[in-house]
Amino acid sequence: MLRTVLGAKIHRARVTDVNIDYEGSLDVDQEVLERVDMIPGERVEVYNITTGSRFTTYLIAGQRGSRMVRVNGAAARLCAVGDELIVATYRTVDESEVRMFKPRILVLDEDNNPKER
Repeated sequence: MLRTVLGAKIHRARVTDVNIDYEGSLDVDQEVLERVDMIPGERVEVYNITTGSRFTTYLIAGQRGSRMVRVNGAAARLCAVGDELIVATYRTVDESEVRMFKPRILVLDEDNNPKER
């Protein structure tokens, strides 16, 4: 049997820009994505801590070191600059491995710098 579990999470990412005119997606600093093994084009669930809204989109790699988190397209109507987000991916894991599986979790500070855990 297969189970779907949290694969990776970026916690408290602060929105730095919104762009309603872009086709869609979520831009996140490439360095941040690499720290949690998320890839451009990957489906993500986004939970807005500030407003409670939720949406699904895909990732785009933002400029490395920029600490950008830009919400694009229709989802930009659900966020404002300064909102805090949780960005999550999920993995399908075999039943025999599910209890050993550990998600990658990265907590960001108010400037979107990774906090050490």
